[in-house]
Amino acid sequence: MTKRGDDVAAAHVPAQPSGSEEDDFVDSDRSAPVERVEPAGLDERDRQILAFERQWWRQAGAKEQAIRDTFGVSTTRYYQLLNALLDDPQALEHDPVVVQRLRRLRTTRRR
Repeated sequence: MTKRGDDVAAAHVPAQPSGSEEDDFVDSDRSAPVERVEPAGLDERDRQILAFERQWWRQAGAKEQAIRDTFGVSTTRYYQLLNALLDDPQALEHDPVVVQRLRRLRTTRRR
């Protein structure tokens, strides 16, 4: 039988790097500012559609006229663009509250 102290002494401990070796995981330039870049996938029209949908519309006719005036497209085309946008993960990242609300409404209407 061996003593417990002998087992501990015989255990192999990996060598620690000395202070002179470079650590590959250390960021040497910690003072550089971090820039937040807007996702490239959403164009200006997509962002305008999401901003437009943030508004609450009490009457459907007013919204339809505003769609034609603002975007210059038919309401059918607008809703095609909007539905495609709701499936875009970058739209969810850009405005999660609006996208989730519109996804819930879309799901309810499909039922």
